[in-house]
Amino acid sequence: MAIVEFTQEEKDAIVNQIKLYFSEELDQEIGQFQAEFLLDFFAEKIGGAFYNVGLRDARAVLEGKLQDIDDALYEIEKPI
Repeated sequence: MAIVEFTQEEKDAIVNQIKLYFSEELDQEIGQFQAEFLLDFFAEKIGGAFYNVGLRDARAVLEGKLQDIDDALYEIEKPI
């Protein structure tokens, strides 16, 4: 599987959140480079797990919609 990739805007927002987390929760300051490196590491190592959860969620929504369509088709069936 390909590495999870973000747009520059997404990456900037995530990096800012990483830096904020380190500052507020760990009482440590990390620089832009370290935060980007950490993001890249997580994207490579565990990004697929989050991606798969998203796919499962999307699949569940799609299956629900397909069930609605199937139900609607049964409703308009003509008796024979």
